[in-house]
Parts: sequence; structure tokens; C-alpha cells
Amino acid sequence: MYKVNEVFQTIQGEGYYTGTPAIFVRLQGCPVGCSWCDTKHTWQIDPDLQVTRATLITKRADSDYWAEMTPEELLQLFQEQGFQAKHVVITGGEPCMYDLVPLCEALHAGGLTTQIETSGTFEIRVPAASWVTVAPKINMAGGYAVLTSAMQRANEIKHPIAMQKHIDELVALLNHTATQDKLIYLQPISQQKRATELAIATCIARNWRLSVQVHKYLGIE
Repeated sequence: MYKVNEVFQTIQGEGYYTGTPAIFVRLQGCPVGCSWCDTKHTWQIDPDLQVTRATLITKRADSDYWAEMTPEELLQLFQEQGFQAKHVVITGGEPCMYDLVPLCEALHAGGLTTQIETSGTFEIRVPAASWVTVAPKINMAGGYAVLTSAMQRANEIKHPIAMQKHIDELVALLNHTATQDKLIYLQPISQQKRATELAIATCIARNWRLSVQVHKYLGIE
């Protein structure tokens, strides 16, 4: 059973799969404590806020309500909603608090591809076929360290930045975990002008890539 905060179909707006039609499955629960997190409503798992699957799918705004679902129930929900996307993004919260192998295997068996978006602070339990996006959360309030195993499992590393300090932290982490050969994206926090300019300059200097949160510019979920 997975604690699900929301399920919706949209366009992936970040990283390698930018522009790809995707079904987002947002899981409930995260202890990492990023101060600039835009999904803080997913942090706590309050038993009093558990709702039915039918209630969950009617959500039209962010909330901390959640429902328990099996992989089979999620696949059934996709069919009931008429979703056409073939790419599923499992995010949170922190999805790697859960063993994602049963969920991803069920989705793969249903003809779907999977992508995991994680902070890198929990062991990543997914099949080899799953695409893993690690957005390493360094020195956050929750006190969790970014795991070397998570960095090495990553297919892409997507790092939110606002200032040079954030880039320096990423460089130190890459040097420590020997993952300089990974696809690396810098993502300006909240589309700030100075952060965007810094990200562009750094991407050019280091031959990294830019992730600009296309969905926020388009005004879609």
C-alpha cells in the first residue's frame, strides 16, 4: 500500500524528460525539511487526514489529505480517468521512504515507463528500468545526508540553486561521490532572475544543463 497525496496528468516540466506527457503520482511523507519546498503539504502523514480513493481524485488544490492505494488500484485509477500518458513520475514528499519496486514493476507490466524524483537521502529501491532523478538536498533542516548510493544510482542529478554556495555544495558532493559523468541539471529556485543568470553561466562553464521548470512558466500543474 502506498500513501498517495495526488494523481494527475500533465507535462513533465523539469530535467531530461521536459515536455513529456506524464502521470504524476505524489506520495505523502517527507522528513527532509527543505525551507523552499513548494509541496510542504506532503510532509506529514496524519491518520486523521486519510480519505478514500474516490475523494482523492476530486482534489483541485494542494492539501495534506491522502489515500492508501495498491499498484493495481493506481493502474485502475489511470484507466478510470482516461489518462493517455505512458510515462509515470513518482514524486512526493519523499517517494524513496517507500519500497517502490512493486509499484514500478506493476506500472512497467502495464506498458508504462517510470521516473522517480528523490532527494537522495533514502535508499532507492526501484527496478533497473526506472529512471532516477536525484535532486540532492544538502544540509537541510531534517539532518539527512545525501547517500553515495543514491547519487551513483541516479540517471540525472537536478540541483535547485539560488546562489553560488549551492553550486559549491554540489561540486563538493560530486567530487565525494565520483559521479561527475552523470547528466547534471541546474534549476533556478522560484525562477529568480539572479539565480537563473548564475545557472546559465555555470551550465555554460561546466557543460551542464539547465532545467527551468517549464510547467511554472506555462501556469500548469
